[in-house]
Amino acid sequence: MNYEVTATRKRPRSFDSLVGQEFVVASLKNSLLSGRIAHAYLFSGPRGVGKTSAARILARALNFPSGPSADGGEEYPGSDEIARGTAIDVIEIDGASNTSVNDVRQIKDEVLFAPTTSRYKIYIIDEVHMLSNSAFNALLKTIEEPPPYIIFIFATTEIHKVPATIRSRCQQFNFRLIPVDEIKAMLAEVSSDMSIRADDEALFWIAKEATGSLRDAYTLYDQVVSFSEGHITLEKIREKLGLVGLDNLNEIADAIADGDGRRLVELSDEIIARGVSVEQFTIDLAEYFRSILFVRKGIHKESLLGFSPDRFSGKILKNLSDTQAEHALELLLGLYRAIRYSINQRFDLDLALSRLAGLRDHLTSREILQELQELRESLSVSSADTGHQGATSATAGSAAVAPPYDDEEPHHVAPPPAEGLRADQAADIILRIRPTRLALSTALEKAVRWSLTDSELFIVFGSAYPANAARGEEEVIRNAAADVLGKPVLVKIKVDENGDGEAESEQAVHGDQVDMVKRVFRGEIVDGDV
Repeated sequence: MNYEVTATRKRPRSFDSLVGQEFVVASLKNSLLSGRIAHAYLFSGPRGVGKTSAARILARALNFPSGPSADGGEEYPGSDEIARGTAIDVIEIDGASNTSVNDVRQIKDEVLFAPTTSRYKIYIIDEVHMLSNSAFNALLKTIEEPPPYIIFIFATTEIHKVPATIRSRCQQFNFRLIPVDEIKAMLAEVSSDMSIRADDEALFWIAKEATGSLRDAYTLYDQVVSFSEGHITLEKIREKLGLVGLDNLNEIADAIADGDGRRLVELSDEIIARGVSVEQFTIDLAEYFRSILFVRKGIHKESLLGFSPDRFSGKILKNLSDTQAEHALELLLGLYRAIRYSINQRFDLDLALSRLAGLRDHLTSREILQELQELRESLSVSSADTGHQGATSATAGSAAVAPPYDDEEPHHVAPPPAEGLRADQAADIILRIRPTRLALSTALEKAVRWSLTDSELFIVFGSAYPANAARGEEEVIRNAAADVLGKPVLVKIKVDENGDGEAESEQAVHGDQVDMVKRVFRGEIVDGDV
């Protein structure tokens, strides 16, 4: 007897053996039981999930001798030919190789003839989306009002390419990807039938690699069986197919957690030297960090992780934050895109590994801002404590001094020359003004002398510009001075450009512009009190 691949040998022959498509099975069974049989069906979904098998099962159920049967797997004369796709009255057409309008015209001619031995003549058109627009248009009238003995079953992996005019004339059934656990169970059943030992981890890896396609899983399983010598293990799969094992990935993760770039390059070189391609290495490492991210998010489902959560490196889970794991995954996805157009894939790999070695120092923009904010708050507290101690010592025995502002910027003010008050008192006045009047405090720092009498505080500047900035803000200065000195004072702003100790007159303050105005208008400066 000739060898038969697992995908063909295990093709489902009844609705109950159709794995992972419970909704489709329930709908088709109910329609058969109630006698609500449509003239056209459209099966859509990913590859290898049972669309063509479901079409053959439906064809067998419709042509059951005593009438449509909801089982679909009962044997009767001619049922085996339908299951194999060789029945005369169940015509299977490959849409990819029969795309023209002439092929559809042939179908239109054939539907005029009744079935030979069966109740229904059924047309199963696989990959129907490959038909041309003209072919689709030629089918419209036929599938809308076919003879009562004609039923069309269309199958496609790309439903969006089927015209809406076709979809509207069919009952649509969407086939889903098959869960990993169900694929693994089917592989275990096959191993038992073939008397082959298979480790759970190996079967789980095959099921996961199939990405929801049972046919792909059977195909990969046949390949693994061919070199496993009666015992399928993950180690043999890794060795023969050039994969990176979880132990190797954990070693790489530990090196990343330690920031050991040298060890990281050595480990990657050992893996590449075993015949693992750069592309496969990148895929495995990206999948590893995806699982790390899931574990950190509290996801422990093995069908998503690929392994039990306790199999992953505890060091990388402890030392890596969520954002760092996301950044690592982003780097590896970018590496996979880059190596397809790289002059040397190893160069791109080494660059990515170098960046991964510094992963523990990676911070997002939000985290950087948070660090800066915390640093600013700590400096503000330190500066506030220093200013508070100076103000307390300066006002011992007098009124209590208000504490500095909470959001005060850390700043050192050099004590200016002072008469009648201490230099540190003048500096403290400037510090109290700074949080709310930065420009004013900057101007006060340029004062050349401070002097205090019983009721007046004189602030003398060496130039008119800072003096003008201080004028108009006397009330702010007065309030700050009262807090520091413990008594109210009148603030006077003076300018002494000559540095001889004599403040210039109001006329000198205004300078050349006032002289020009006096010449033009032939006027004099009048005292505002007159």
